[in-house]
Amino acid sequence: MKKSVLALMTLALITLSAGAQTIANGYPYSQVPFTAVKVDPASFLGQRVKAAREVTVPLAFSKCQSEGRYDNFVKAAHPSSEYDVSTFMGFSFDDTDVYKTIEGASYVLQTYPDKRLEAYIDSVLDIVAAAQEPDGYLYTARTINPAKPHHWAGDKRWSKVEVLSHEFYNLGHMVDAACAHYQATGSRKFLDIARRYADCVIREVGPGPGQATVVPGHQIAEMALARLFLITGERKYLDQAKFFLDYRGKTTIRDVYSQSDKPVVDQTEAWGHAVRAGYMYAGMADVAALTGDTDYLRAIDAIWSNIVSRKYYLTGGVGARHSGEAFGADYELPNLTAYNETCAAIAQVYLNHRMFLLHGDAKYIDCLERTLYNGLLSGMSIDGGRFFYPNPLSSDGNYKFNADGTTTRQPWFGCACCPSNLSRFIPSLPGYFYAVKGHDLYINLYAGNTATISVDGKEVTLEQTTQYPWDGDIAIRIAKNKAKAFRMLIRIPGWVRGQVVPSDLYAYADGRQLGYYVTVNGSRVEGHLENGYLVVDRQWRKNDVVRIHFDMVPRTVKANDKVAADRGKVAVERGPLVYCVEWADNKGFNPHHIILGKQPQFDTKAGYAIANTEADGKTFGVTAITTKAQLLSTDADGKVAVRDTEVTLIPYYAWNHRGAGIMDVWMADAIEGLNDK
Repeated sequence: MKKSVLALMTLALITLSAGAQTIANGYPYSQVPFTAVKVDPASFLGQRVKAAREVTVPLAFSKCQSEGRYDNFVKAAHPSSEYDVSTFMGFSFDDTDVYKTIEGASYVLQTYPDKRLEAYIDSVLDIVAAAQEPDGYLYTARTINPAKPHHWAGDKRWSKVEVLSHEFYNLGHMVDAACAHYQATGSRKFLDIARRYADCVIREVGPGPGQATVVPGHQIAEMALARLFLITGERKYLDQAKFFLDYRGKTTIRDVYSQSDKPVVDQTEAWGHAVRAGYMYAGMADVAALTGDTDYLRAIDAIWSNIVSRKYYLTGGVGARHSGEAFGADYELPNLTAYNETCAAIAQVYLNHRMFLLHGDAKYIDCLERTLYNGLLSGMSIDGGRFFYPNPLSSDGNYKFNADGTTTRQPWFGCACCPSNLSRFIPSLPGYFYAVKGHDLYINLYAGNTATISVDGKEVTLEQTTQYPWDGDIAIRIAKNKAKAFRMLIRIPGWVRGQVVPSDLYAYADGRQLGYYVTVNGSRVEGHLENGYLVVDRQWRKNDVVRIHFDMVPRTVKANDKVAADRGKVAVERGPLVYCVEWADNKGFNPHHIILGKQPQFDTKAGYAIANTEADGKTFGVTAITTKAQLLSTDADGKVAVRDTEVTLIPYYAWNHRGAGIMDVWMADAIEGLNDK
């Protein structure tokens, strides 16, 4: 019998009071939910939420209209033998575009209350509800015409769910969206729809007589069902999530692509489709937390270590291979052909957040932050209206890295999983800022916000102001404090402590040591570090002000020599941001031919203007970096020439706003480095 290392949650309801909030989630550490945190729209992350609210979510809703997503539900409400579903439905998972957009809009409502938006969501839910079959089944790809469904759907329910139908994938996004809508609005309208479909699945799918013993081909239902258990307290949803995980490697389909080649507890490396994998690992963490399954804990600890030590890009992206949108072998991290799907970056945020909630170590938030600021935000343009599917670390301006044969961000994709996923994820960002455990309050991410938090059951309100990630100064004011004494644990990022990632995959190459300090009401705090957090334990008073300073200077990074693609190369970071050299800032020479010196000297340019697109004339400001470098070229006689030049670097997330062209994250710092482009 397995020993439980975590308390089993027999009833875990999310508190939706107007006061202090935390999520009772079965984890040792509790997330402070998005409903408790109001992000400052002028802050860096607040600007991303604002762009999602003003552009991304409305765009996603408009695409649901123009691309026939709503029409699919209308047709399903009035099924007909006249319909040939494959002729008008692009993918069997098109329903999820509607669910994900509702989820994002629900998060938006917390920062920007909007009765008209609530009413619009309600009208969409009327369309969704009308398509639901009497027993709760809700999958328009079949319901529209069961005799001639989408060609991925199979001839009967669940017959192709392990391969192509995505019936459980649709369930997962529906449930996640319904839970978010319930948290944001208190309305049970969507929650009841989702529960009816979940109940249908529970009746028809499982190990019992007469049930279909199948598991998701595309994972996400696992963590969604765990969330539904937390919302409702009904154990059957958690049991179904665990069944979906326990039976992987035991059903007919056994494929490394979908992580079903072996039981999950026997998996120790990240393989296969990177999005499916990330969602599954996050679901394993949820089930481990809620059941205390130590085998699950061992497996996800091993898998996480494999990712960050051997399969993790400097940008925090994952998934080296276009073939299968998949993880590669150990240290297989090509730059020009890197896939790094935006959805896979989102999945890594989910995984790393859950790993923190399990272990309380800052290294997981360090990885979350790296992925968020680099490999994830790069997937959406600054204005929120154009998107990347893959996120390579090098470009020659010609390689067609998008599946549709393009080399620039696109206004939408036929397979719209990435833009619709961004529309749901970006507005959820306030839910990642803080966590609590007993009388410990964790400061995880830095962005302007106001948060009302329950610490040991007592209300604390914080006001955080900062220009992070552009500078390393943060102020946190105690605006209200009913808890009196508590420990504030302030994350000292790995980039401050001299650790690029929590492994030997990357290391700083410049020999610098950055400093930091924390003051309370002007007095320096000489606290101790605990798992990457500076602990400040005191009797707090209203209007106490904590000030945090991190030295923030450009630094050079080298990869482990086992990463063949990065040998002889160096990258540049500043704070949590990875930088790149791009053609638009370095006209007149080929950025591929740059060689940085062994100890380059850097200057920064705050407010450096970058055009949002070539056409719209808008600009946005970033902190750019300049440095002296050498440039290889050929003279009139065809001989190699070397000349000095000045190079400008911009944050990686901002590249490709001015059209396709040459870009590199990794630059040569030795002649041999030029041979691996």
